[in-house]
Amino acid sequence: MAVQLLITDKNLTVQGDPLDGWTSLDATKRFNVPGSGSVALPARPDIMAQLQPGNRLMVVRDKAVWMAGPLEIPSDFSWSVAENPGVGSVDVSFSCDLAPIAGYITWPTPASAWTAQLANTYRQITATSAETIIRQLVNENCGPGARAERRIPHLALDAVAEVGTSTSVRTRFETLLDTCRRIAIDGGQIGFRTRQTGSQILFGCYEPRNLTSTARFSAGLGNLRSVQAKQSAPTVTHALIAGTEPETGTTGRTYVQAADTAAAASWWRVERYIDGSADNDADGELTQAGKEEIANGAAPVELATVTVDTPGLKAGRDFDLGDKVTVALPHGVEIADLVRSIHLQATPTTGEYVTTLIGSPEATSDPETVKALRTLGRRLGRLETR
Repeated sequence: MAVQLLITDKNLTVQGDPLDGWTSLDATKRFNVPGSGSVALPARPDIMAQLQPGNRLMVVRDKAVWMAGPLEIPSDFSWSVAENPGVGSVDVSFSCDLAPIAGYITWPTPASAWTAQLANTYRQITATSAETIIRQLVNENCGPGARAERRIPHLALDAVAEVGTSTSVRTRFETLLDTCRRIAIDGGQIGFRTRQTGSQILFGCYEPRNLTSTARFSAGLGNLRSVQAKQSAPTVTHALIAGTEPETGTTGRTYVQAADTAAAASWWRVERYIDGSADNDADGELTQAGKEEIANGAAPVELATVTVDTPGLKAGRDFDLGDKVTVALPHGVEIADLVRSIHLQATPTTGEYVTTLIGSPEATSDPETVKALRTLGRRLGRLETR
């Protein structure tokens, strides 16, 4: 078994020997979304002593960190004479190091105390790359540049990757990672992630790779166990954005349209009305809101595959989150799209199974209610100042 599990404290110091006796591991990495996982362990005293609030779990696969992050449920203990004798068992749930960042919102004036936030004020940034904006938002809200009480311990900025295109953001009291995701989409479909190195957790951006010619999955290649493919019609092809209502006596209301004419031609026209949070499109905010709706409503191709590693193609080594790969379906059709998540399941007896989810930004395993709540939260943040 090439998987090793370690517990660290908040300072990233390993707390004991690698966990042994575990019976199952389930860990999912997600593109621009916090990953999560769970592991079943024997409830021995040496193991229970490590499962403390604030500690972290590291999943090491082939001597490299697959995923690491805080324990969300450090201990879910069970014991019974009939079914679980001896020391009992404990289930542990954990997330990746993007999860603490997801707990923050964007402050309009991040350098000021909460009680000194200004009314009717947005945090507005325009830059030549989406990476610059994402790094700045993370830095000033929870990174080393944030107010002392808001800093995440040991979080630092990774080296600049010089990725992304010119874009802008106007945000107020929105979930930080949701804001970063829409900037990443609008600014060149870039990725962001955390990685552990020494005593630091580094946050940085990166450019997903086009691996469609080298990262290929098919029954003929022997690296595809099963596949489930679903393509849906777009939920929006024309986003119709209206700026905020002008004051009496001022110029008329601004209207902006963003459209995916190719999708409308292939399928049909689907309009969606959006209340913008700016009175004009001088900074491109209304257009950006429309582009985001178009991207999220694109005709999604959901492709869930069960793959097996081969010497020439291995998840985490030869392809990773955000990379564009190709899957050849048994009936001859090939689908190329981004890797949205990589799901690792492992047991000491049966080995590893890797599942990848490939498709549009909305091709996720989240229930529709979760997607709706995320959208609602974003819009409520924009409406707060009205």
